Parts: sequence; structure tokens; C-alpha cells
Amino acid sequence: MLNDRLHDALKRAQAQVNQLVLGKPHEVRLAFVGLLSDGHVLIEDLPGLGKTTLAHALAATLGLGFQRVQFTSDLLPSDIVGVSVFDAQARSFQFHPGPVFAQVLLADEINRAPPRTQSALLEAMAEHQVTVDGVTHPLPDPFFVIATQNPVDLSGTYPLPDSQLDRFLLRLHLGYPPEDAERALLAGSDRRDLIARSEAVLSADDVRALRKAVSEVHASDALVAYVQTLLARSRHHPGVRVGLSPRAGLALLRAARAHALLLGRAHALPEDVQTLFISVAAHRLVPDADSGDGATLAKSILHAVPVD
Repeated sequence: MLNDRLHDALKRAQAQVNQLVLGKPHEVRLAFVGLLSDGHVLIEDLPGLGKTTLAHALAATLGLGFQRVQFTSDLLPSDIVGVSVFDAQARSFQFHPGPVFAQVLLADEINRAPPRTQSALLEAMAEHQVTVDGVTHPLPDPFFVIATQNPVDLSGTYPLPDSQLDRFLLRLHLGYPPEDAERALLAGSDRRDLIARSEAVLSADDVRALRKAVSEVHASDALVAYVQTLLARSRHHPGVRVGLSPRAGLALLRAARAHALLLGRAHALPEDVQTLFISVAAHRLVPDADSGDGATLAKSILHAVPVD
């Protein structure tokens, strides 16, 4: 388990983000699950609901190197990963790193860029490295991508391919804030000013220690069997064309361990899996043409599998 200092720092980090992003404690916890699981987080919702604010609040609280890339239709892959430029004096090509070489990367409105540019993040997210002109460059540790996207039915958007979606551990939806939180937001200080004045609560060493602690959270054989049953059910569930892969199961178990750690437990429970299942599974399921969205199917799968 965590030592007292790290446990206290983690609690203060969550509290600070909740002060900056009002009325969304569940979504804030899920964002921390993504961070501690060594995964990446996709935040999808309408414009103006706080997606970018949540990303900035996390970055300010983590105290990590931060870069933001605004994805647009004319953005090139080299604008993200970097480019090799010929140095006349050295008579060789020199690599100039792009913004992906940051500990926290905000890929803002990722689905406004065409697929070729979106795919520039695939290797970075999966392998924590990028390859340019045949040379592999490692990314910083930790490396955490927070991407935001608008719903695909809005104009000027390109749906993320399944391979790209699978690189995100969790997909979150913020929605409109509760009435009391919205009132406090309207009457309070500008969020950007508050974030700018926020102090870092965690460090890179803290994040690495927390991720190591997550790997030590116990997952029983019975819990692993429950996750495997969910995976099997997803592959034969009515309305599902493509079910969950073993990689999705590994992601679900890793996220469940992180969720348990955030709640102060040294062991993961079925309740952790149930809390996270829709956020982990919905964007990975491929529905049949007339079967609704992934979230509806994920909820149906969860209800169809009892806990032994």
C-alpha cells in the first residue's frame, strides 16, 4: 500500500481537480484511474462542457511537463511527432522533437484532424516511443495523453478508427453540470485563472510510485474469472458485431486495480470492475447496424453477467 505522504498527496490532488472542475467527482476519479493505470483518457462531449478544463486541471495538479496540440484539418503528423531537418554545418539530419515529447499531452479536439494525422499518435500511445526516418525516439516517463473530441455528428469531424480508440484506456462523458455546481461556476472566478494559480501536488516520481503501487493491488482468481466471463459474453452478446479483446480485459483489470487504490484498498473487487466497465468497454465494442451505441451494449453485457 501507499505510504502516508503519497496517500495524502493523492487525496489532495483529487480534491484540487474537483475544485477546478465542479460537480464531476466521478469523472475526475476516472481520469485519475487512467493516469495511475499508465493508460490514456478520451473525453468526449459537446463543446463548452469542460473537457479542456479537466485536462488543464490535471496537468496543473500533476506538476508534469505539459504540451497542448490543437487538432485541425490541416495539422500534419510532423507537427505532432517532430521532423528531421538537414544541418548544413554538421552535414547531417538533426531531429527536432514535436510536442508529443511531453509528460502530459493534451490532444484537443482530436477528431478534427484527418485519419493520417490521428494515426501519428498510435505508436506513441502504445509503445511510448515514436519512429521518424527509421530512428526510434523514446518518450518521457510518465507519458499520459488526454484527448478531447466532439461528437462525430458535428460538422468538421473525422471518426477515430477502432485501432485508435483501443489505445485509450477510458472514454469519459462529462455532460452538463448539476444545478448547484453550475451556479457556483457562473458566480466564481474564471477557471483559467484558478488553474494558472494552482500548485502542483504530485511529481513525476510520485506518479511512477503510484503506478507501481497499482500493479501491486491484488486481483483474485475469482475477479479474473469474472472479467473473462464479461469478455466472453461481449463476443456473443446480441447486437455486438465485434466483442472485447484480451487487451481490453487487461485494461479493465488494470483500471480496477487503480480504482481500488484510489479508494484506499489493497485488493480489487467486482464493484471496481462494474464501476469502470462501461468507460473501458463502450468505445471498444462494435455494434451491429441497428443495435444502438457501445455504451448501451456495455450496460446490457454487464447486467447479463452475474457475480459469483
